[in-house]
Amino acid sequence: MLASVYRSKLKDQMYLYLAKKDNFSSVPEALLKIFGRPEFSMQLNLKNRQKLSRVELSDVKEALKENGYYLQMPPAIHDNKAD
Repeated sequence: MLASVYRSKLKDQMYLYLAKKDNFSSVPEALLKIFGRPEFSMQLNLKNRQKLSRVELSDVKEALKENGYYLQMPPAIHDNKAD
């Protein structure tokens, strides 16, 4: 299973995975407005992977099969300052 990965120019560390390269037809218009113009980043073969760095591989595969896309959100920022 191949996934085409696009980065957002508007939201740092936000990525959109597509089941078919350059086919944004399954992505909701509202999401594309928030995401901005997608910039192609890479093509990943998910078939032989055991994991991805920041997201669950099984979640990505399931979303690609069911929806045609997966949105990877930026990591949460925690404030570790002492009171």
